[in-house]
Amino acid sequence: MKKPKTVNCGIIGCGLMGREFAVAAARWPALLEKDVRPEITAICDLNEDLFEWYTSNFDSITTVTKNYHDLLNDENIDVIYCSVPHNLHEKMYIDIVKAGKHFLGEKPFGIDLEANERISATIKENPDVFVRCSSEFPFFPGAHEIHKMIHENSWGKIIEVNTGFLHSSDLNFEKTINWKRMVNVNGEYGCMGDLGMHALHIPIRSGWLPKKISATLSNIVTERYNKAGDLVPCETWDNATLNCEVDHPTEGYSFPMTAKTYRIAPGETDTWYIEILGTKFSARYSTKYPKTLQTMSYTNGGKQEWRSEDLGYTSQYKTITGGIFEFGFTDAMLQMWAAYFDELANPGKEMPFGCIRPEEATIHHKILTAALESGKTGKTVYPKLAD
Repeated sequence: MKKPKTVNCGIIGCGLMGREFAVAAARWPALLEKDVRPEITAICDLNEDLFEWYTSNFDSITTVTKNYHDLLNDENIDVIYCSVPHNLHEKMYIDIVKAGKHFLGEKPFGIDLEANERISATIKENPDVFVRCSSEFPFFPGAHEIHKMIHENSWGKIIEVNTGFLHSSDLNFEKTINWKRMVNVNGEYGCMGDLGMHALHIPIRSGWLPKKISATLSNIVTERYNKAGDLVPCETWDNATLNCEVDHPTEGYSFPMTAKTYRIAPGETDTWYIEILGTKFSARYSTKYPKTLQTMSYTNGGKQEWRSEDLGYTSQYKTITGGIFEFGFTDAMLQMWAAYFDELANPGKEMPFGCIRPEEATIHHKILTAALESGKTGKTVYPKLAD
């Protein structure tokens, strides 16, 4: 077996998702086929308390800093993962690209559409820099199977599509406010900015783009206490429901699609789902039951019976893990990063399912901007998604 090439990586933003990437890099030997191997060599965050976990677990780290420009100026760093609040995306992402560093950034790739368009313009001006956006949940086995089914197009005529991402932690009214409820840090999208990419990744990749959107936006918890004990307003949306009409990209008909992004969905803990109902074939999958893919094949006059299949551990990139075991979030992270580095190492390779591209992040922003307008005005909005 050919020894994979080492790619030196830096992390900007050492919180939850930065640690997840570091662990994914540590688990890299679990992948059976790989051209490159990420190694964490540099970390950056304003909160120095986060550094000890990294330095005590990764001997490869040589740079520890509060100034992200130290990573950009380091010629030994090849790839940067940037996981910071939305208001920092524009400046940091543009600086990373201009420094010539390949990177994967967190969604939504800019606090709003204007910020995203400036990021995208910089990426276009630097075509040698490889850039992708994070979205892990479509790398679960059931989601990957449904994506393959979309390519096979065995639905007959699609009746409707339902997709979404649901949280429940904000149901706790005593939870201290965080930056995702602050409009100057999170942006006006609210829950849509943070969760929308998960729900819309597969539809956008499949060319299922809304031609009209009617959105309902809810601010359920209007005030929370801050860390100082003061009651402050919650300025962003808790929940969003997007009712869309979509033109099938090849079949010449339209169908309804509903996308939900909820921070307050009682009983749901990070539940990602997609359901496609068709006249001949239907399929649905939810991370609430991560092993189980449900499908229904139908012929005129036949029985309408859902079939449940336990997929076990089946992944896009083969690993040492046996098929009898269950797939989880850390596995989805590993698969997403495997897709990123596979595409980085093999330009032009036909990808079975890759990370979100910058142009898809822009489509996502246009959808959310239309949903925001619809939610504010109560009107149906017709987004212009084509270039």
